[in-house]
Amino acid sequence: MGADHGHPAPPAPPRVRRILVATVVPLLVLTVVAAVALWPRATPDRDPGSDVPRHHGTVSRVVSQECPPGPETPAGGPTGRDGPCGTVTVRVEQGPDAGREVEAPLPAGPGAPRVTAGDEIVLVKLADPADPTASSYQIAEHQRGAPLVWLVVVFAAAIVAFGRWRGLAALGGLAASFAVLLGFVLPGIAAGGSPLLIAVTGSALIMFVVLYLTHGITAQTSVAVLGTLGSLVLTGVLGTLATAATHLTGYGSEDATTLSMFQQDVDLHGLLLAGIVIGSLGVLDDVTVTQAATVTELAKANPGLSRRQLYRAATRVGRAHIASTVNTIVLAYAGASLPLLLLLVADSRPVGQILTSEFMAQEIVRSAVATLGLIAAVPLTTGLAALVTTAGRGAGDPADTTSEARRPAADRAVALEALSAPRTPTAPAPARWHDPERSTDDTW
Repeated sequence: MGADHGHPAPPAPPRVRRILVATVVPLLVLTVVAAVALWPRATPDRDPGSDVPRHHGTVSRVVSQECPPGPETPAGGPTGRDGPCGTVTVRVEQGPDAGREVEAPLPAGPGAPRVTAGDEIVLVKLADPADPTASSYQIAEHQRGAPLVWLVVVFAAAIVAFGRWRGLAALGGLAASFAVLLGFVLPGIAAGGSPLLIAVTGSALIMFVVLYLTHGITAQTSVAVLGTLGSLVLTGVLGTLATAATHLTGYGSEDATTLSMFQQDVDLHGLLLAGIVIGSLGVLDDVTVTQAATVTELAKANPGLSRRQLYRAATRVGRAHIASTVNTIVLAYAGASLPLLLLLVADSRPVGQILTSEFMAQEIVRSAVATLGLIAAVPLTTGLAALVTTAGRGAGDPADTTSEARRPAADRAVALEALSAPRTPTAPAPARWHDPERSTDDTW
């Protein structure tokens, strides 16, 4: 779990390894058992008949024209379409009309795609309600598959080029995270399971796979695992208490309200807690891995540090890390909620009323609970790492004493006497002091 595979952490003593195995393995088994018990046995059936057929196509020609005037409202304002107006000729690449050219109206309105000749787009085929045998094509959006694939390729290549084997392991951990989320967490919640239990179990699975795959099976990684797991459980408890105290229902966003229309059996309150836990995992393992590595490196750099000194020194590093990470969490939530923040600017209600509303209180609770769990991860992981790092030191272990204590008493007495004795002039050597090519170390 160190920062570099070329400088692995020193192996822990056998007794320490046995204790860690006896602690971590039962937790892993418990996580697997919980995952099996919560695994979705059946997922809600989707109605394929409600899906609108979507086909790929390439724009051949775009013809723009002036929009026709619309009927006037009683107030005198036009209600016509705001443009652009015209037709688009598209060569269909899929479906029953593959190889043919069809015409579709030029997309218009807020968020409508802007198309030009040569663009690869997605068509939807709509049936005429008055005549089911008749249908028409509409342009839905641009095809984004190829650009996304290239972006992912560049992303993966950059990680492997910089991190090498460690970067490749990180990509494997990322793939495992998505596998757990898409194969267990989301189907389990969609099937009506407890979102909080599923989120904690799924996060624990991700944590075990990602940390051991990325950082290796070492005592240092096990310390990070235990610190992350303890902080995750604490985050879930704090989230439950905070949402209960603020009476949050989970209906604070339009997405949640829309989801409740399609899947009435989803617990939106639990879904809010699940989002807090899963969102905290990525930052938590960053902090716990850093703290465990910091303790190990401090102990390697200065074996004379006691357990208390290791804890204090690593905690100072953790404070600096937390100070920057808290800002990261808040800015990440702010960046993902920019439309929400713009609504605050446009809202005419008092600020206190806005901040205590459901949708804003939900974001405040999410940020505060994640930060509290993050803060708790520092002392928890640092304390465990200090215990593990110093557990193998015995009475005769040189690492258990400082270099001053290891020095023989006679040598110390001679050194102190030499330092306290008045200096007597010796043969002068001014030429050597003024020679810029020589170091004064030789003179001393």
